[in-house]
Amino acid sequence: RLRLHDGKLIKDRRYHLRTYPNCFVAKELTDWLIDHKEAPDRETGIRLMQKLMDHYIIHHVCDEHSDYKDAKLLYRFRKDDGTFPLNKDVKVFVRGQSLYEKLVSVEGSILKVREENAVKYQRTFLGCEMVDWLVQEGEAENRKEAVELGRALLEHGIIQHVSNRHHFFDSDILYHFWINFRRRRRLTELLNENSSRTLSESPDSPFCLRKLNPDPGNTSFLSVQPNKEIKIVSAVRRSSITSLAGNSNPYFGVTPTLVFPPVAECNPKSVLKRPVTNEELLSPGAPYVKKTLTIVGDAVGWGFVVRGGRPCHIQAVDPGGPAAAAGMKVCQFVFSVNGMYVLHLDYQTISSLIMTGPRTLVMEVMEAVE
Repeated sequence: RLRLHDGKLIKDRRYHLRTYPNCFVAKELTDWLIDHKEAPDRETGIRLMQKLMDHYIIHHVCDEHSDYKDAKLLYRFRKDDGTFPLNKDVKVFVRGQSLYEKLVSVEGSILKVREENAVKYQRTFLGCEMVDWLVQEGEAENRKEAVELGRALLEHGIIQHVSNRHHFFDSDILYHFWINFRRRRRLTELLNENSSRTLSESPDSPFCLRKLNPDPGNTSFLSVQPNKEIKIVSAVRRSSITSLAGNSNPYFGVTPTLVFPPVAECNPKSVLKRPVTNEELLSPGAPYVKKTLTIVGDAVGWGFVVRGGRPCHIQAVDPGGPAAAAGMKVCQFVFSVNGMYVLHLDYQTISSLIMTGPRTLVMEVMEAVE
């Protein structure tokens, strides 16, 4: 957006006796993308701009077109007309970017290359150093507010404990900026990102056990293998990761031609006796212990069900499955998946992480101390 402003592609334009401020012509922008090596061809350029439209970053000036058309039509960045949706996630990301730029541009910055357990980390800082700096620079009114800001940055994946074992604390624990905001990114990277949007549109978790035949004598399930191919598994012990029966599901590797019986949802009610918050799990002295589980999926899956969000919990575990063999139990909370901190995520996002990850799944879970 800023480069387009500098290049005068974004400017006030007049059309049908009306002036539209800060807009660009779609055809001119596609040319610009190719000329500046941001897209190899027009088709890719169109896909890139459609991605920005889908994420509410650009739109047609009169909102008459929901698709990006490579034509002499006027579009505009939502940040240029005040319609960009600044939700909580976006605000935290923008705040993190602002703090990062401020930190790297000052002399004697607290961001340094440091070593821990014989591993060097870039852009690191101590938790207490960050709290000191936030208060001194007026970014937070007090240490408590600074810790809350640090926790928000960590929960949104902007900063991270160097070995991903701790939340943010006002102590000498070492953290680093997980995102390098100054790395030059190319627009084509957007097309390679895995999106969990299709998952989040599903009314139920794709980890929810769903019987194809409600007959108690039949144990057939519709299940997704670790390689994401759909198959019907008859007389098996479980369905580990399940899918909705419908053409809109992204995990159908082949055209579904089967006529499915009515779907009966298993475990519709949460197994938790009461809601538990992240703050309760992570507070010092809380009656929870963290465990690391290594689960090797088999031909059917991993053998567990995830539900809820912020934090997610284990809703069901097949007694004869890989997850149970690894020590997974119901009511455990999902702390991390393959090294990624996930307490702040919902089940759709965690589902996507597991579905697109390796067959050998490493999970950190937190369970109540009896």
